[in-house]
Amino acid sequence: MKPAFTPRPFTPRRWLTNGHLQTIVGNFLPRTDKLPPAEAVYVVVSPGADTQIASQVLCHCHWQPEAVRAERLTVILLHGLEGSSNSQYVVGNANKLFAAGMNVVRMNMRNCGGTERLSPTLYHSGLSGDVRAVMNLFLVRERLERVALVGYSMGGNLVLKLAGELGNEAPPQLRAVVGVSPAVDLGPSADLLHAPVNRLYERRFLKALRRRFRMKAMLFPRVFDPSKADALDSLRDFDDRITALYSGFQSADDYYYRAAAARVLDRIAVPTLILHACDDPFVVITDESRAKLAANACITLLEPAHGGHCAFLATPDPTRNDDGYWAETTLLAFLRSAAG
Repeated sequence: MKPAFTPRPFTPRRWLTNGHLQTIVGNFLPRTDKLPPAEAVYVVVSPGADTQIASQVLCHCHWQPEAVRAERLTVILLHGLEGSSNSQYVVGNANKLFAAGMNVVRMNMRNCGGTERLSPTLYHSGLSGDVRAVMNLFLVRERLERVALVGYSMGGNLVLKLAGELGNEAPPQLRAVVGVSPAVDLGPSADLLHAPVNRLYERRFLKALRRRFRMKAMLFPRVFDPSKADALDSLRDFDDRITALYSGFQSADDYYYRAAAARVLDRIAVPTLILHACDDPFVVITDESRAKLAANACITLLEPAHGGHCAFLATPDPTRNDDGYWAETTLLAFLRSAAG
């Protein structure tokens, strides 16, 4: 069921009532990082088969003192498309969560954070099993009593998909899930990204995806054909010709359907918060998904009119020790309410 949670209303910073401005400014604002040194942990998420090597992901872990570590809430943070554990919103959240007494695990998806050599596969929006592998490892290794999952954009889809797949079989230690600007409806969002007004974002994503794919082709020439990255005009093209081909999907449409959290939103059985701005330029929640969210008593959906994509920049208020990152302070309050 939903925890007793009363969020503060979101009021955008002056001059930032436009979703595009929120998105762009939020992506480039520098963040202060006061985290202690991280423990780098490599987690095997897929053992590999035949001649393939195992796939690993890199996690940067910040632990509270050992005497209290197991009893403190551990938050696994997951970035978005072409992000990493060093993305500014990951660092911002990690600082707040750690200062609040929580353990923080900044997880990189496969191939992200400079780990292209650690997997012979690509990463995509359906790899919720990787999040599960990371969670399970730390549950056992640290004997954790409470865990929460927080994901932004593509990472938001992954944590929500995992929560839905687990359903009523979720481990009792999983106390809360948060998706910020989650891409739960992959197909409609990919199509919206291709709209003329959003082509700047799409070109930026495509440039990064092409570069990463060509690097993978250099590292694993027997697996990947670098020419597949030629003449791509949209994210849908990339997913149709590359993601689907190398990840076991029949087409981009098959990938978008099978990898989307939208299919399993109705099965989520742990307290869950979703933050989505109505002026998000390229992530859309369909009416069908919205109905599932409304019908699920475990899910709280907050949809302010403004906020852009993964930004939610409000006016800072030093008197309340509020730096203006509304999504970060809101999800922290939710985690405290849901998990103690």
